[in-house]
Amino acid sequence: MDDHQFMNTDLWVVLADSERRRWEYFPRQSIGPLRFGMERQEAITAMGEHGFTATQEDLGLWCDGKRAQWRLEFRRAASHYLDRAVAKCYFVEGVGLSCVLVDGLCGPQVTHEGIRLVGRVPSELNQEMEAYALETGEGFRINGEGDVYCDSFVMERGTQRAGDSVVTWALFYDLRGIAGTSWDMAPTEVWHHS
Repeated sequence: MDDHQFMNTDLWVVLADSERRRWEYFPRQSIGPLRFGMERQEAITAMGEHGFTATQEDLGLWCDGKRAQWRLEFRRAASHYLDRAVAKCYFVEGVGLSCVLVDGLCGPQVTHEGIRLVGRVPSELNQEMEAYALETGEGFRINGEGDVYCDSFVMERGTQRAGDSVVTWALFYDLRGIAGTSWDMAPTEVWHHS
């Protein structure tokens, strides 16, 4: 028996940019068809109009222990690509949409200031972010993993395995006046996205 016949070789397939939906990002306002602050049903309707289906989960109480929190996972309706969510949206009771996590393997290509943010080799994205910061005079920071951030982008990023390489995923958020940092706003599961 061939040991490789049962291996799922699609596990780390990365969609090419040409196969991805295109979303524009406006910090603290919107990302693609989603607006920060919108309610869950509004997000389901907006994403449905763009060919996405949703599954919803109650995550219990948000970190303040007083407000409910939900996750909506969106998948392409016409595809079963790994049955993988292309985006995960997080909602806090009384606040609405607060965070959008876009998958690096199959999520939409999100662009801000002409920079593609998702599904990228991290070093290439770092170079573009640094060049943007130097060109515009905007300050930038480097986190413990060596990733470059421009504060005006109001996003966090991480990496996920893609075979023998890694690509970037991105978390877009609006603190909505109820959190001090993205780490306070987003559920713990975000920081373990793979």
